[in-house]
Amino acid sequence: MLDPETDPRPDTGSDVPESHPRYLSLKLRDAIVAGVDAGMTSVHGLIAHGRGEAFDYLLGEVTGPWATTAIEASAARLLTARHAVLSVNGNAAALVGAELVALSRVSGAPLEVNVFHTSADRERAIADGLRRHGAEEVLLPDADTVLPGLDSNRRFVHPRGILEADVIFVPLEDGDRCQALRQLGREVITVDLNPLSRTARTASMTIVDNVARALPLLVECVEALAGRSQSDLQEIWTSYDHAAILAQAEARIRNGAD
Repeated sequence: MLDPETDPRPDTGSDVPESHPRYLSLKLRDAIVAGVDAGMTSVHGLIAHGRGEAFDYLLGEVTGPWATTAIEASAARLLTARHAVLSVNGNAAALVGAELVALSRVSGAPLEVNVFHTSADRERAIADGLRRHGAEEVLLPDADTVLPGLDSNRRFVHPRGILEADVIFVPLEDGDRCQALRQLGREVITVDLNPLSRTARTASMTIVDNVARALPLLVECVEALAGRSQSDLQEIWTSYDHAAILAQAEARIRNGAD
C-alpha cells in the first residue's frame, strides 16, 4: 500500500481520517474527483477508476511479482527505445501527474496528452496540470495529424510524438488505440489492473498493478537501470514473458494469496 506520509498526491481536502481502513483508496478516489473539478478528468473516468479498484481488491492491493517483473522490463524497454512517448489521459494526470513528469525526466520520453472523450479544454487542463508538476514541454494533439486505424478522438496525435514513436507508454489505456498501435508495429507498455482486458492482452508489456503504486517504482527502476549498457537492458526486456505475467496476475485474482 502507499504510505500516506510519502504519497505525492496533493491534499484534496478529504475529511477521511488516516485511521480509516480504506484511507488510501479513498484518497485516490478524492484525487480523481479533484481531477474532474479541475477540468482534467472526464466524469466517465470515475466509472473506469471504480472498475479498476475492484480488480485491485482481488489482487490484494499489493504490487506482486508479476508487476515488479513487468516494471523492470518496461524500464529497460523505455531506455532502449528509439523514440519513446508517455501518453497521458485525464485519470493518469489526476492520479500520477507528478510521477509521469518524473518518468519523462529520467527516461527522456516526452509527455503527450491524449484523451478518449473529445475536449480541447480538458486537453489543455491536463497539460497545465503537468506543467504545474514541473513539465517543461507537453505535446498536444494536432487536428491535422491522425493515427491510422482509429475513429475515436484518440486518433489525433502530435506529429513529433506518438505518430513517430516506436514505444508508447499508455497507463490506463483503452483497447482500441492499443490495438491500432500494435497493428502499426508499435510497442505498447500499459498499466492495467485487469489482466483479462483487451488492453492488457494486446499490449507488448502490461504492469498489472494500481498506477499509483506502479509509477513511483517505474521511475525508481529507470533511474537504477540508466547506467546499464544497451545490451544488458535488451537482455532484461527480451526475457519478459507477457503471457506468463498475465497468467500470474490472473491466478492471484482467481485463487487469492498463497
